Amino acid sequence: MPPTGAGREQLQGRIREFIHSNLVMVFSKSTCPYCIRVKELFVSLGIDYTALELDQSDEGASIQEMLFEMTGQRTVPNVFVNKTHVGGSDKTLQAHQNGSLQKLLDGNKITYDYDLIVVGGGSGGLACSKETASLGKKVLVLDYVVPTPLGAAWGLGGTCVNVGCIPKKLMHQAALLGQSLKDSRKFGWEYDEQVKHNWDTMRDEIQNYIGSLNWGYRVSLRDKNIRYENAYGEFVEPHKIKATNKKGKEAFYTAERFVVATGERPRYLGIPGDKEYCITSDDLFSMSWCPGKTLVVGASYVALECAGFLAGIGLDVTVMVRSIFLRGFDQEMAERAGTYMESHGVKFIKKFVPVSVERLEEGTPGKLKVVAKSTEGDQIIEGEYNTVLIAVGRDACTRNIGFEKIGVKINERNGKVPVNDEEQTNVPHIYAIGDILDGKLELTPVAIQAGRLLARRLYAGATGKCDYVNVPTTVFTPMEYGCCGLSEERAIELHGLENLEVYHTLYWPLEWTVPSRDNNTCFAKIICNKLDNERVLGFHILGPNAGEITQGFGAAMKCGLTKAVLNETIGIHPTCAEVFTTMDVTKSSGGDITQKGC
Repeated sequence: MPPTGAGREQLQGRIREFIHSNLVMVFSKSTCPYCIRVKELFVSLGIDYTALELDQSDEGASIQEMLFEMTGQRTVPNVFVNKTHVGGSDKTLQAHQNGSLQKLLDGNKITYDYDLIVVGGGSGGLACSKETASLGKKVLVLDYVVPTPLGAAWGLGGTCVNVGCIPKKLMHQAALLGQSLKDSRKFGWEYDEQVKHNWDTMRDEIQNYIGSLNWGYRVSLRDKNIRYENAYGEFVEPHKIKATNKKGKEAFYTAERFVVATGERPRYLGIPGDKEYCITSDDLFSMSWCPGKTLVVGASYVALECAGFLAGIGLDVTVMVRSIFLRGFDQEMAERAGTYMESHGVKFIKKFVPVSVERLEEGTPGKLKVVAKSTEGDQIIEGEYNTVLIAVGRDACTRNIGFEKIGVKINERNGKVPVNDEEQTNVPHIYAIGDILDGKLELTPVAIQAGRLLARRLYAGATGKCDYVNVPTTVFTPMEYGCCGLSEERAIELHGLENLEVYHTLYWPLEWTVPSRDNNTCFAKIICNKLDNERVLGFHILGPNAGEITQGFGAAMKCGLTKAVLNETIGIHPTCAEVFTTMDVTKSSGGDITQKGC
């Protein structure tokens, strides 16, 4: 019970003094999770607050009773902002979300250097920054590429432009042109000159194109009045970031909000010689010499794509696989893609992992010895290669950007950032997009879409959110693999085998018939939900131009594509995509799916 008489008036006076002398006053208990949540909110907003921990005060019980009489609220936290009673945890968070909390703080409003600072100049970060600037906000982009152990670095645009999608697809095209040259003789083309591939020419032309993209991004930022700094960003306070350039010069900037889009970098093996002698995809596309005889370690899409185009330009390529191909993708499709590669000259060493890499000879490329151990026993093997390319996965670039200083939580296992459905971290003014998101797709168009929509929600009053379901994608292996929706394994897990119908077929592209190659290797299948009008849950195609085919079917799946709609659709003849309009053999029937003609 609160005291009576003079003691009561004195206690009321002290409480009023707390409220009137502090911009933010929190009557709290140190172990209360709701109190902790409210205090974390103010920390994340960079707002100084005063907290009186009632469980640590001799007058705590009396103060809490007096607050009840003054406010009608018995529980803690009991929050006052600018002399105004806000309420408890839920009401304080609600006030933050609807903007009324900021209005109460406006009398002591903090002025920031920027409305938004974007950390990371990849596809997602650039999309978000440009959309934000177009809405009249002041934006800073920080982007810095930490060189690889072998010294490779690149310009603005992120992984996709510099060491990912763009050079990968162009080198894949180089390999396809090699196959086209072989096919062309059967179509009447005659040539006598020796045909060979020149690594230097290909690399220079691709790098020149990438350089033009880097310059274009810088011009675009300048035209939109976005400040760009080639500097490494590290949070030092909730609303303050340190930017360090390549010369070590530091600068500090503040912002009301931040978007983190730092992406990922390749993971190393943690064995002797890996960082000293091996390369990753971050090094490959700008190498000043041809890789020569190459060992690719890993079976990710990066591993198989790189192995495929290196073999396609005539190199001796071996892939060392620890377990399965294309983890996370449909395994029937993955196995077929791998089998095709193996039948076209790529060698595979399965169920082995490297344990050491040693340099035998200096040079460009030189010679390396790789020692590997079986994953199923004690067998040891050795091999000699000119180049060892590690492609065993990627790690989020989040552990050295000061998240721990401002309370942003990450998944400690993989460094990725948990966010809500609006890409908001646990610290309300910090957002994250792109490959660093925990449990989301690592795809460039997804990051771009998320970045644009985030900017519109923050600054244009929009409500649209990025849809991470039914996103089409393609793996550019020698025979391309396109997919959208669920793998067969995931569909069975979610819906049960008995509730699915899987339609499948082998097919022979017309363009491959005259050269008489690779009949009954291209493959297509759809996974349908029998309980939902045979709606297509998963779309999968293995064959030429898979990406171009998958894009359109991805749009159809957004519209609720069913098997009946496919049956009613007239195919374009003669194309590969038309097989989806004529599929009639189900897996459950055991019917023959081999093709006798085109």
